[in-house]
Amino acid sequence: MKTQFLRTLRRLGFLFLAATASVVVGSAGWIAPVHAEEQALKGGTLRVALLGDMTNFDPQQFSTVNFHLIKNLYDSLIEYTAEGEPVPSLATAWAIAPDNQSVTVTLRDDVTFRSGAKLTSADVAATLAKAADPERGKNVYATMSIVKDWMTPDEKTVTINFKSPAPQRQITDLLQFLIPIEAAGIATVETVPAGTGAYLLDSRAVGQGLTLKANPNYWRKGQPIAEKIEFTIFSEDASASAALESDAVDIVYGGTSRSAVRLQDASYQVLRGPGPLVQVFRINSTRPPFTNAKFRQAFNYLMDREGMLRVGYAGLGEVVALPWAPASPAFDAAYTDEFAYNLDKAKALLAESGLTPAEMSNWKMLVWGSDEPTVVISQILQSALAEAGINIELDVRQGAEYTEALLAGNFDATFGAVGNVQKFPSRVATNSIYRVVKNPVLKDPHPHPDYVAAIERVNTTSGPDADVKAAYDNLNRVLVTDAFAIPTNSYDTGLIVASPKLGGLALDIDNLFVARTVGFQ
Repeated sequence: MKTQFLRTLRRLGFLFLAATASVVVGSAGWIAPVHAEEQALKGGTLRVALLGDMTNFDPQQFSTVNFHLIKNLYDSLIEYTAEGEPVPSLATAWAIAPDNQSVTVTLRDDVTFRSGAKLTSADVAATLAKAADPERGKNVYATMSIVKDWMTPDEKTVTINFKSPAPQRQITDLLQFLIPIEAAGIATVETVPAGTGAYLLDSRAVGQGLTLKANPNYWRKGQPIAEKIEFTIFSEDASASAALESDAVDIVYGGTSRSAVRLQDASYQVLRGPGPLVQVFRINSTRPPFTNAKFRQAFNYLMDREGMLRVGYAGLGEVVALPWAPASPAFDAAYTDEFAYNLDKAKALLAESGLTPAEMSNWKMLVWGSDEPTVVISQILQSALAEAGINIELDVRQGAEYTEALLAGNFDATFGAVGNVQKFPSRVATNSIYRVVKNPVLKDPHPHPDYVAAIERVNTTSGPDADVKAAYDNLNRVLVTDAFAIPTNSYDTGLIVASPKLGGLALDIDNLFVARTVGFQ
């Protein structure tokens, strides 16, 4: 029965892709915002549909459910263009020392926080201290691993010192990821925003939505355009799409690839940003049967990646066997071929594991029941496992129940997306399953010391290109050998599907929603 189900899903994937290929956005996926000189945009209230509630207002809690808020309530020190070129934001300039052991940042002098207080180096220093704290730094903590200390010689200057010479891209990634929080607001930032962003919090109804209002003192002249943003939470993608089609909302942010393809064919705007996520089968290698390396390695070949991409994500994305988007310097297409779906190779590794069929089936797959693509790809893997003689149950959970289990590492295995896959390779360690310390799934000490060493090698190799490439190659081989996380495909997070009456749409390098340039035509 499961085998037939898998074959049916594969057929559906091929048929769906064939039916929609003519409307898929190009591989670059980036659409520049409409500028005022091209068409004057009008203000108003921007109505945005979401598919999940936020976690909190801390910008260092870099969770996808917060992506609609971060770059509207806050600004980064620098930003990246769609091509990955660093450009000024709250920092007007940054100077990397000749030995790559420090960077000196100069701050703008015309920026205020929502409280009215001016942005100073003391706020950046307080933000750095929070980020460097393993208990408070959240998703930024891993990025701070290269930082030794920092100095603030005056109110507009911050010098960050590194433990050893750091590659230039790793330094600019840090500055782009560092979002200043007002020092006086750090203690309460989870419940009260404390940023410099184009919008201010107006109101929130838990589980229903929230409203932002324009910041009258925003430092970017002429922005924001819309005076208000109303975010409404919908329980499912279909209802959000229906709201867009009935003109009840102007944008669906973070909807599914399948809906985006359908709505684009109906003349709605679809915006794909440069920062996709990579779907990863996360394995708790501290629990049997996943303590067995050969058993874990078999999953490299048990993933029908092409079928998962077609059926789960309407073909929008790339098949990958490593946790990198194609734009990453560590991306290696050869791994996709080497670890293509191969039931015979999987069965051989399962036999080498020495585990009995009962032992191999003694676990459950945690599934995010609120996310249709995750449910589908979990079923595809379940069927592939059945073909290999492994019969497991799906532990389907909804909403907060799933999120709590995921963040606490309370699972045997589950699919979960990771970000920062288009930046410096060690940034992958900002994702929970890939953290080298304080890993919520694998705990401390890390059970895969060769992986920890590989990340450290990448972080400390800034010499000739051949040495850098060798460090990337070593990390890639360790990832497929340790096999505690099995990537399947990249896909578009933060997809924007918008009414034709809107202009100025843009996503940042991480696919976060940026509303300040959006207006009505």
